[in-house]
Amino acid sequence: MGFVRNAAVAGMFYPAEPNVLAADLRRLLEAVPPSEAVPPKAVIAPHAGYIYSGSVAASVYAPLSARRRDISRVVLLGPAHRLAFGGIAASSAEAFATPLGRVALDQEAIASLQGMPDFGILDAAHKAEHSLEVHLPFLQMTLDRFRLIPLLTGAVSVESVAHLLGRLWGGSETLIVISSDLSHYLDYARAQSLDSQTRLAIEQGDEEAIGPEQACGRVPILGLLRLAKQLGLAARTVDVRNSGDTAGPKDRVVGYGAWAFASVPAKDEELRRQGPSLIALARQAIEDRLAGVARPVLPDAQSFGAAFVTLHRQGQLRGCIGSVTAWRPLRVDVADNALKAAFEDPRFPPVTAAELSDLEISVSVLTPPEPLTFTDEADLLRKLRPRIDGLIIEEGARRALFLPAVWEQLPNPEDFLGHLKQKAGMPARPLSANCRASIFRAVELKVTPK
Repeated sequence: MGFVRNAAVAGMFYPAEPNVLAADLRRLLEAVPPSEAVPPKAVIAPHAGYIYSGSVAASVYAPLSARRRDISRVVLLGPAHRLAFGGIAASSAEAFATPLGRVALDQEAIASLQGMPDFGILDAAHKAEHSLEVHLPFLQMTLDRFRLIPLLTGAVSVESVAHLLGRLWGGSETLIVISSDLSHYLDYARAQSLDSQTRLAIEQGDEEAIGPEQACGRVPILGLLRLAKQLGLAARTVDVRNSGDTAGPKDRVVGYGAWAFASVPAKDEELRRQGPSLIALARQAIEDRLAGVARPVLPDAQSFGAAFVTLHRQGQLRGCIGSVTAWRPLRVDVADNALKAAFEDPRFPPVTAAELSDLEISVSVLTPPEPLTFTDEADLLRKLRPRIDGLIIEEGARRALFLPAVWEQLPNPEDFLGHLKQKAGMPARPLSANCRASIFRAVELKVTPK
């Protein structure tokens, strides 16, 4: 049984009283305007006291609430300020505590890193460190239950950081958080100039343009930039300010920045050109599984995507499984969901070889879900666009999705929503005020049977 790493900077960097801390966080998060951007796979956020950098951190954390049920693991990587060491240090604690409660560590994932070059356990580095701790209350407020992998960097190479992040990258269930402030103790004008250079370098993925004086978490940032370039993720600047803008004087300021990293969705026309090859890939994956063949899927690293694969046979649904958010190369997503639709859809028995000849396959590539604000069910129905919008509704533990193609069977909005509520296990009465809705589009790619 491990120990609990207690909060070290509560009462200094942020309030120690749970109620005060929660109220401060709600105020910071609610001040962030709604975002329609692609949900991030990774973020960079600052780690100063909340009075200085809390509003900048909130700008990148607030949109995560839309994915609060999807994210179950957070990799939190930042620089060590209190202890000099070489490599990347994890903790042997069973949990990290804040005034808002405990966050369990992902001990299995941490154990899987043992034996990697430059990796080790060093509890002394974590004991008084603030660069990770200050992020935990934000994560506790914006996510449901999640496991934590806390990592501190000492003297270590960018390549080692990129390699470790790659090992922990995971899927849509994993969020990567890089902790870093920007320039330190320059006058206001010089800080703005230097932080602007850093902003541009991060947006362009230019490792060479970020020097040691530009970010205390420079090496973690560069590790993320290197991996993001390999995986086809783009950085979007959410906010860049300094302590002179928030709560301090302008003669000696510290810079703060927030960035979100997400895949760049493919254009509709590009997807339609890929249609025949994606359909062929889905069919080949199913045929290979039936034949007992293991054929690797070669991903296009520059084309991430979220796709549903739908199977029909003799006009009847035969399976449908998919991804809501883009977290891996589109080809890999299509092949994996084709296998799940054919062999793991709990509504149907596994597809057999005898069915292949008349199996119809379609692939729907989804745009990122966008929150839909509505006052009541009638307002939601007015805002829905038949034959264009896919819809996700969720309330508590209940959640369901209809692709835009479902409008073909249910062209009336009231019927569309009614059947979706039934699918989610929601009562037939009008949606409650606690219900959340998101819409998306889909590019549907079809093929006729052989």
